[in-house]
Amino acid sequence: MVQISRRQLLAAAGAVTVVSIAGCDSGDGADTDVNDKKAGSMDGFKVGDQFKATEPLKFSAMMLSNQNYPFNANWPMLVELAKRTNVSFEATAVPGSDYNQKVSVVVSAGQAPQIIPKTYHPAEEAFIAGGAILPVSDYVHLMPHFTDKVQRWKLEGNLAQMSQQDGKYYLLPGLHEAVWQDYSIGVRTDILEKHSLAVPTTWDELTTTLRALKTAYPGQYPFSDRWSSQKPGPGANNLIGLLATSYGTRGGWNYDTAYWDGGKFVLTGAMDQYRQVVQYLATLVSEKLLDPESFTQTDDQARQKFASGKSFVISVNAQTVVNEARKDIAKIPGAKVAKIPLPTGPMGATLSGESRLENGIMLSKKALESKNFVAMLQFIDWLWYSDAGLMFSKWGIEGDTYTGKVEDGSFKLNPQIKWAGLNPDAPKNLQVDYGFFNGVFAYGGSTQMLNSQFTDEEKAFQAEMNKRTTREVGPPHPFSPEEREQAGLWEAAIADYVNQQTLAFILGKRPLSEWDKYVAELNAKGGDKYIELANKAYDRFKGKK
Repeated sequence: MVQISRRQLLAAAGAVTVVSIAGCDSGDGADTDVNDKKAGSMDGFKVGDQFKATEPLKFSAMMLSNQNYPFNANWPMLVELAKRTNVSFEATAVPGSDYNQKVSVVVSAGQAPQIIPKTYHPAEEAFIAGGAILPVSDYVHLMPHFTDKVQRWKLEGNLAQMSQQDGKYYLLPGLHEAVWQDYSIGVRTDILEKHSLAVPTTWDELTTTLRALKTAYPGQYPFSDRWSSQKPGPGANNLIGLLATSYGTRGGWNYDTAYWDGGKFVLTGAMDQYRQVVQYLATLVSEKLLDPESFTQTDDQARQKFASGKSFVISVNAQTVVNEARKDIAKIPGAKVAKIPLPTGPMGATLSGESRLENGIMLSKKALESKNFVAMLQFIDWLWYSDAGLMFSKWGIEGDTYTGKVEDGSFKLNPQIKWAGLNPDAPKNLQVDYGFFNGVFAYGGSTQMLNSQFTDEEKAFQAEMNKRTTREVGPPHPFSPEEREQAGLWEAAIADYVNQQTLAFILGKRPLSEWDKYVAELNAKGGDKYIELANKAYDRFKGKK
């Protein structure tokens, strides 16, 4: 195993247009490309088949090593996977904090492994012009489980959002049957009960709750947040992303330079909705309701404040509320924390449709050089996209780590094994000790399978989220190779400035009275030109439909 020492945004779309699953130029050309690259592959591989290479194969792959369950080449997951598929990995293990940077370095240098998972669209776009990664849409016709799910779940429009000007896409995303909202706000419910406060249902109600807590605990920040350091640059965190979608824009982790608004693309960081998000957070900071370090501190620092009772509110997801937040406050007598339904904002009880696609896989140009390329595609198709492969990567071995079936509701995790809120007192850990649900393979799948991982508490949260209307996302605006090079330069400069100034506004280092001046500064960095180019690209794409 090679040891080097994580994460972007994802995008998808409503069904505004439909493209061929395999891309515009696949078919005979792609078949010709792989005629001499079928060693180890299965003849007639189809939906429902268990993939097993006809000879032992080893594929090189990046492996994110999560600090909570560091990569282990001897995990039972990898041992059993080799038995079932005849495939093993030459793994390049990378700590989560370094993952995005390391991926960028090795791909740009032409030294990337064949398989590069845990990639969030549009991160792949940076590597297209140089030819470092493959147009995977040319080859998905060799992946029956992937194409079956795209067709049955009507995800063609989502894939179209990822397509480039050549009509191809360069990332194999994880596929969800339906929208899934995971991240929300964790609140010390015992503190709410102590002060007769209701669980807030809107962002404005959250402000009111925080004000009441500030009155009761004047020397503390009631809200001190995490997830500020896993994206490039201060000002691009999870909280801003949660707020932005509630206000009808994009920000933080989900920031994108252009936003579809009223029939055209506009500059996201200049939108009035984005200003409202900034204003909301600036108000919380100015009233000392939100710890200003929320945008720069590490996760451990935020967790320590929550664990010591210095704060009462923190961002969570299904896993962290159980694995971290509850454990962190265990020494505080009577302390309780719950993930509350995502507060609503001006957009009402709606969710963005973006979460039907997950992080996914890039294939480096080295993959196509392999005589085992078709076998590699079949292997990826089975492990990441078949029901059996997803069940294996999530839950492991029937009769060993679990019993029963997801489909009929009889599924049960082995009582001696814990995962998130399931069997919390069990001696073994599904991720640490076995390697399943390890953050590289276990993404996407049917709603039934998704529900299999939830506690009753999380199922109630998801039931509440499922009541909300799903909003359509804007159409594609694919750039030509020449446009992409210029657009990339503008995007980098604009995103960096948006992040810097977002933080300055929120922390009160720059008054919001200078918003118009800030917008002019964005345009001076190419903002207006970028949006002109995006709308031109959209019009061209629309004309080809």
